[in-house]
Amino acid sequence: MAKFLNTSATNYFLEELIKSARDRLILISPFLQTNQRIRELLEDKNRLKIDVRVVYGKHALHPEEISWLSDLTYIRRSFCRNLHAKCYLNEEQCIITSLNLYQFSQVNNHEMGVLISRDIDRDVYQEAYDEAQRIIRMSEEDSVESVVSESEISPLAQTDSAQDNVDEGTRDGKLSTSKMAAQIGMKTADLVAKLILEGYLATRNGGHYLTEKGKTAGGEFRKSRKYGVYFLWPESLKLQ
Repeated sequence: MAKFLNTSATNYFLEELIKSARDRLILISPFLQTNQRIRELLEDKNRLKIDVRVVYGKHALHPEEISWLSDLTYIRRSFCRNLHAKCYLNEEQCIITSLNLYQFSQVNNHEMGVLISRDIDRDVYQEAYDEAQRIIRMSEEDSVESVVSESEISPLAQTDSAQDNVDEGTRDGKLSTSKMAAQIGMKTADLVAKLILEGYLATRNGGHYLTEKGKTAGGEFRKSRKYGVYFLWPESLKLQ
């Protein structure tokens, strides 16, 4: 018989579902930004070479998520457009819930869910599993690199909090956005807004990317394992 879950119970059984996965694990969540506990559990599944599929619906991943995912060989990730479902399955149990696999939601939101056991509710579990497989089939499997290189989206561009320590940002006469902002006496967010206004950057999927004008002017998109993703600009760039 299905079990109702409140917020704390959803988080608890989600961890248990991940821990108990022996052969396969499917995590479907539009938003993806895992907390430290979930990361540790998934890293253990990766060490055990468990088949893990993660389906998400937002391309603008947090840079820490990008860096972390790049080290997990046995976790395959795919993007599903218009995804709104939240469903987590292993070979024995399934959770259907309002909870995203998102750190803020797990801590702050009021959530509900249902825990389904394969042994007790076999037909319901099978229907949920079949639908999860359909979502996987219609999604586009990608790598961390493909998300970055194809869309060149930087979720850091709005705040650039990590760029203050980007050593790469001072090479070859180029500065990271935050260093350029400091040099001309502006807040980073104000500089980003100005770069958008003058056509060097544009917005997409909650992040920013270089336009053709930005590339022609010498702007560069960079990815660092240590600092995430960021932009570099020529020191000679003149803004109106």
